[in-house]
Amino acid sequence: MGTAPLIFNMQRFSTHDGPGIRTTVFFKGCPLTCAWCHNPESQAFAPELMADEERCHGCGLCARACPQNAIEIDPERGVARTDRARCTACGACADACPQGLREIAGEPAPPPAELARRLLRDRMFYEKSGGGVTLSGGECLAQDIDYLVELCRLLREEGVHVAADTCGAAPRAHLERLLPFVNLWLYDIKVADETTHRALTGAPNGAILENLAYLAEHGAHINVRMPIVESVNSGDDDIIAAAEAIKSHAGLCPVSLLPYHTTGNGKYARLGRAAPAGAFAVPSAQTMEHLRDLLRERGFLQVEIGG
Repeated sequence: MGTAPLIFNMQRFSTHDGPGIRTTVFFKGCPLTCAWCHNPESQAFAPELMADEERCHGCGLCARACPQNAIEIDPERGVARTDRARCTACGACADACPQGLREIAGEPAPPPAELARRLLRDRMFYEKSGGGVTLSGGECLAQDIDYLVELCRLLREEGVHVAADTCGAAPRAHLERLLPFVNLWLYDIKVADETTHRALTGAPNGAILENLAYLAEHGAHINVRMPIVESVNSGDDDIIAAAEAIKSHAGLCPVSLLPYHTTGNGKYARLGRAAPAGAFAVPSAQTMEHLRDLLRERGFLQVEIGG
């Protein structure tokens, strides 16, 4: 087994990442860099400092704790400012901050057996609700595959339903090895046009669609999920092209339309990055209903908004 993957969050009692009540494990690191990403702390394959510097009281404890001398108190605002180029995300400042305004996103996952043990604490809720565990990210399939296979094997041995929330940008070998252990694939399709996909995510979508076809050919239970961003992929031509791509690669599988939201924009500032708020807009309820109807007209009978 290789290097343990990083986990940046574990969300218990989730009802949005598969059926029933679930625990969603968010692995850190993704091969895509979606311009509208609402979890920007999920993208890098390394720990990162998240600091709410605007609420800082300027006590200076973080600056004194930093071994890299990467933090200074802004003389005009009286708040701590971090030199991101010098920061190593060691976590010393997070431990020192009395306000709890600093944290490190991403910590090494425990061994598969230990993580499985923690996830099984909520077995009763999974069983009563028809839920289970969802592996998400970042991109779960971009993590150490030996680790993922062992974790999924342990969960399936205990009868736990396992879902994989994936963008599909992963080696085919990873899908092949996980296929026997995953009950449901929550498969993201952003846009059908390859040039647009590359511009918005940093990568082409050819392999993503081929991986979708591979799963369908091998009898996988697939629910395609499409993030809908106003004026990006919310037009009729966009959804019709996506429908044809999905149909030709996976048939008339269930589809979830996920409206873009801005609740994660504050995370960009905490990472020392600019937010995409000015570039993207939330689609209206009318737009979402119209896109749902377009899919239904093209034979997709299981279409939901959200989920």
